[in-house]
Amino acid sequence: MTDDRIRSLLLGALEAQRRHVLAAVDGLTDAQLRTPALPSGWSPIGLVRHLTLGGERYWLHSVMAGEALDYWPEDRPELDAGRPADWRVELDEPTDAVVQEYRSAIARSNEILAAMPLDAAPLRPEPDWPDGRFADLAAVLMHVILDAATHAGHLDAARELIDGRQHLVL
Repeated sequence: MTDDRIRSLLLGALEAQRRHVLAAVDGLTDAQLRTPALPSGWSPIGLVRHLTLGGERYWLHSVMAGEALDYWPEDRPELDAGRPADWRVELDEPTDAVVQEYRSAIARSNEILAAMPLDAAPLRPEPDWPDGRFADLAAVLMHVILDAATHAGHLDAARELIDGRQHLVL
């Protein structure tokens, strides 16, 4: 299989998961987006925030492109209910702005991805990663795809509990 074919498959899978996430939250009210549907307590809009900061921005903007981590929220345990701070959406933040932030992060990620070969090494690797774990863009893309797919499934379950809507995967 050629690098172009592998690249096309990886980017296609990533885009499919992004669309799935956006479709899962489309049509929910502000209250529905903010209300936890599962016992663990996360909200659909909190998950979108996580995919923005902990997915797109961290892995593609910071790790791969070397951009600063200055967007990462400060830990506030009194607000975060045991979750990492990248799940937090403030009460005064409009949920549509959080979704738009995800869309903007995707657009920037696509610019980064268009400029990098699959064998590009991360510009900001973490020192505690196991050797070779995230050695290149291909490995990072697999991680981001799997994370987005897992969370898309979480959103499907939440959405069915919120309003009965079921996502059929063919």
